[in-house]
Amino acid sequence: MAEGILRKKLEERGINAEVDSAGTSNYHIGEAPDERSIKTAYRHGIDISMQKGRQFTTSDFDAFDYIYAMDTFNLDNILSKARTDTDRQKVKLVLDMTYPGEEMSVPDPYYGGDEGFEHVFQLLDKACNEICNQLEQEK
Repeated sequence: MAEGILRKKLEERGINAEVDSAGTSNYHIGEAPDERSIKTAYRHGIDISMQKGRQFTTSDFDAFDYIYAMDTFNLDNILSKARTDTDRQKVKLVLDMTYPGEEMSVPDPYYGGDEGFEHVFQLLDKACNEICNQLEQEK
C-alpha cells in the first residue's frame, strides 16, 4: 500500500520521484498484494492491483536516496545488506516520518480484518504526506 499511496501523493503534488517497494524475504516474489490491501487502496482511489512483489537487493542502495522499512524486522534485514555508512543513512522506519524517535512498526494487518488494513492505510497515508513534505523542502 505504501508504494501506491506515495505514488499518488507525489503525482498530486507534482513531485518527480521514483518509487518502488520490495520485501526482505523471497516468498512473495512476483505475487500481487493481498486482496484486502488492493480493496482498501481502491476505496481511497488508488489502484495497486498491478504491483508485484520483489526482493530487496543491495543495488537498491544505489537506486534510491531514501529507503523506508515497514517494521523493525525488515529494517534490520535491510541494514544487514548495507555496505557503507552512506547506505545505512538512507534507511529508516516509515513511521519515523510521523512518530520521530518512537521506532514504531507498521502493524501487520493480515489477521486484523478489513479494519486492520484501513488502520495501516491511515498510518501510511500520514507518513507519505510527511515524505512528500520533506521532498518539497528539498527542491
